[in-house]
Amino acid sequence: MYFDTHAHYDDRAFDADREELLAAMPEAGVGLILIPGCDVESSERALAIAEKHPFVYAAVGIHPEELAGCREGDLARIAELAGNERCAAVGEIGLDYYWDASRKEEQKALFAKQLEFALERDLPVIVHDREAHGDCLEIVSRYEGLRGVFHCYSGSAEMAEQLLKQGWYLGFDGPVTYKNARRAPEILALCPLDRMLIETDSPYLSPVPMRGRRNDSRNLCYIAQKIAEIKGVTQEEIAAVTSENGKRLFGIE
Repeated sequence: MYFDTHAHYDDRAFDADREELLAAMPEAGVGLILIPGCDVESSERALAIAEKHPFVYAAVGIHPEELAGCREGDLARIAELAGNERCAAVGEIGLDYYWDASRKEEQKALFAKQLEFALERDLPVIVHDREAHGDCLEIVSRYEGLRGVFHCYSGSAEMAEQLLKQGWYLGFDGPVTYKNARRAPEILALCPLDRMLIETDSPYLSPVPMRGRRNDSRNLCYIAQKIAEIKGVTQEEIAAVTSENGKRLFGIE
């Protein structure tokens, strides 16, 4: 069974068939799903979905792209939501200099505050890092005992080695199947099996051969197949080990 550790089923792209699609997941070999929040509203929606489906869990957080819309009291509400029994992590949080590099200090402050209450609640974190590799590494390295995953890992091999030494997990998504994914084979080769997670980032980042279509957790098999080829193991082994990794990180029995 697969564990999709990052899928945005609260997204409006699933409004027409969300319940039917989720209900079909166990029969399709998807045993667990984690839905990350990006702001207060999406975090609340993620928890509401998780409360309806026993194999679905949620994370809560404020994504760096949502900084402009962040209101007074939002962080307090996220901290409150983190106490929900269906909340398995704080995320998706981090830094994004691709979309907006003009407010780096504000992004860093928002990131750090959320890391701090994750530590206070003893929750792992889901880190979004886009073109902010050095700053993300520097910030997470400040906090002893912090644990989590760098979602859709896109940093260097050197950064990956540093994160792995610190006990972090690396998340791998559809882009590992793309022809132009030159760095992915190197990162996958150095990442131990017990430190990798597989994700879809649904409805985005569909893997080959589903590129151009709405993504969902049933496409994890294509990601697992590509990783298995690189690691020299079976697809079934990738499914099993990444599922166990996800359960261990997110405290799911």
